[in-house]
Order: sequence, then structure tokens, then C-alpha cells
Amino acid sequence: MSQTLTLHPVTSFNFTTKGAQQEEDPSVVARLQRLKNQYEDFGMRRSVEAVLVVHEHGHPHVLMLQIANAFFKLPGDYLKPGEDEVEGLKARLDERLAPVASDPASLGPNGAGKDQEDGEWEIGDCLAQWWRPAFETFQYPYVPTHITKPKECKKLFLVQVPPGKVLAVPQNMKLLAVPLYELYDNSARYGSQLAALPHLLSRYNFIYSD
Repeated sequence: MSQTLTLHPVTSFNFTTKGAQQEEDPSVVARLQRLKNQYEDFGMRRSVEAVLVVHEHGHPHVLMLQIANAFFKLPGDYLKPGEDEVEGLKARLDERLAPVASDPASLGPNGAGKDQEDGEWEIGDCLAQWWRPAFETFQYPYVPTHITKPKECKKLFLVQVPPGKVLAVPQNMKLLAVPLYELYDNSARYGSQLAALPHLLSRYNFIYSD
């Protein structure tokens, strides 16, 4: 049976900016080398990313980060060894999108810092698992038959954000609401993982809240 999902308008959230967050690796080659080094120490990497769905003009949009005006990605990152998936995803979302304590948007009426409500993300269904079979960029929604030791498992979780929440975007990134019709069958621009999101979200019946 289809599940019902309430979507809030993108205008119901408060957006601000914070200091730039540089990528850990300067290149794809460096990132894959770090993956290889970590695999030797800790085994398969586990990554988590959030699918944040809002609506605009009665159509579902996915919030995603754009880096260098070209590269699109979902908010999230890899987990520490032994870290819980749900708590780890909340922590990664806080790191990427939570405002800093000194931000005026995060201050109380008397100018004092108020609780940032860290971790107040409603983590829902696991929508997909993507597997990296080797120290390469290719990932698949299954483990290839000849692979016994995949190098990374990435899970995409549906995450709902309460309306009115402050989302602080790093200065060197953009947070864009991309409509499903733009993602659908558009792997040339967004890659196979993001282009698959309309299929993954088709199981839900959406209610568009005002």
C-alpha cells in the first residue's frame, strides 16, 4: 500500500548562510585514495544521505546542495566506524545545515543563544542502498555478482523537516529545491542516483500543506 507523506512549502523554512565548508579531498583521485586507506584500516565505508522533500506550486522538490555551480549532492557523508546510521545522519545534517550559535537567526528574543535543536530531523524510510564494488567512482543499486567485499555502502533516507526550521547553507554552496520532473530520466545532468529519486518517491501519496 502507498504511504501518505505531508510536504511543506519551501517558503515555510528559514534560510541563512554560514562559513564555507571545504571538501575534504581536492580531487576525485584523492577521495578514492582516502577511501582505499580507510578500507584497509576499518573495512567497508558506510555513508548516509538525506532526501529532504518539500513542495513548490503543488509539486515535490528535493533539497540538494550545489557545489561550484555544477556538482549536485544530497546532504550527508560517511559514518565513523561503529556509528549508528540514524544518529550519524542527524549529526551530518547538523554539521552541514544547522546554524551556528552566533547566527542572529539562532538567537533568542534577548539576544542570548538558544537551543539549536540539533538532531531534530525526522529520519524516515531507507529509500535505497548503493554499493561501490571497487575503488572507483561507479556505484550500483545492487552488489555485482562477482563482488564479495564491496568498498562502500551508501544509504539514502527520507528525512522530513519541521516547518520554520532554520537551514544554514555554507557560503561556498547553494541549497536548491529541484523538482522531480527535472530529475526524472536526467542522469546526464544529475547522475544515476539523483535521477532515480522520482522512482523511489513514487510509492508515496503526497499531501501538500500550506
